Amino acid sequence: MVTKSFPAWAEIINLKDYPIEDLNTAQAQALLARCRHSLQQDGSCEMPGFVTPLALERLVQEGHWLEGSAFHNSLVGNAYLDELDPSLPEGDPRRAVDVTSLGAVAYDEFPMDSWLRKIYEWDPVMRFIGAILELPEIFRYGDPMSGLNLAVMKDGDYLRWHFDQCDFVTSLAIQLSDTGGEFEFIPRLRSADNPNYEKVSEVLAGSREGVVTLANTPGTLLLFQGHNSIHRVTKIKGMTPRLIALLSYAEKADLMGTEYLRRIRYGRVTSHQAPRSFAEVGHRAS
Repeated sequence: MVTKSFPAWAEIINLKDYPIEDLNTAQAQALLARCRHSLQQDGSCEMPGFVTPLALERLVQEGHWLEGSAFHNSLVGNAYLDELDPSLPEGDPRRAVDVTSLGAVAYDEFPMDSWLRKIYEWDPVMRFIGAILELPEIFRYGDPMSGLNLAVMKDGDYLRWHFDQCDFVTSLAIQLSDTGGEFEFIPRLRSADNPNYEKVSEVLAGSREGVVTLANTPGTLLLFQGHNSIHRVTKIKGMTPRLIALLSYAEKADLMGTEYLRRIRYGRVTSHQAPRSFAEVGHRAS
């Protein structure tokens, strides 16, 4: 990496294809229309090449620096991310369990000079996401641990089929694994009016009907509505870890995670002050 300090935003975000600094321009409005259509049709919006090659090179390096700080955990649970209810009848998909195994780097582990942190904290990115969702305003999480995360998945890790509890997730692909690690989902498998337990059971039993695979090419920003679209990440194989940044926004300000979620995601409940720089934690950008 030849750039020692944080460069101009045009060198970080692909502002030619994603003119997010001013959303009132004709080009930005056309981009928003495409993104909204994709989200409405498919429950997802892929934005390949959202960051520049320069930025991606730096983010890969940051991922390598940070992956050692990831807390790795394996959990058994259901597709609904809630407590198991033994009173439910046999065959109910809410009783079916599987394992999730992955690592997570908490927001307070990202040094203040992290380019990924700066991208997350840049207001035009947040306003762009809110505009796609047609929300009057969105906010970064107030939680010093869960606002920005780096998901680290290594050989043998797997993210089970599940529905998200939140309405939308924003991710930035940084590095793919050697094999495996595919992001699969079935758009709109359930709705507020129809839980579609029969189809959910079929998916959990191995049905491939309706499964869509997203490329998750490094540098791609993904906006995904996983509350009604069941999804998973297939088992990782090989020595190269899958690195995906998770950028958390919400419709309410100062949203905080629970102590339970902190414990299972990060192995601790108390946050600490983020390092000032990568140099402070022993990594130097060249």
